[in-house]
Amino acid sequence: MSPAYGWQRSYEEAVLETDRSRLPILIRAAHAAIGARIEQLKHDQPASAEERQAIADALASLRVLKREADLN
Repeated sequence: MSPAYGWQRSYEEAVLETDRSRLPILIRAAHAAIGARIEQLKHDQPASAEERQAIADALASLRVLKREADLN
């Protein structure tokens, strides 16, 4: 299944990673991809309500993932 939004591939790679040593790099990459999309939206047409919610959900999930990865 292909991601609905371009930034989702990086996000999914971070969420699905099982090697905790790779998580920091993948979390940073996901944040960068989402940040780039947010910047793009500032200059282009606004995102759909669905994409805005997907971005908010992804950022929340990445915060939890980062917190969990830092604990171990």
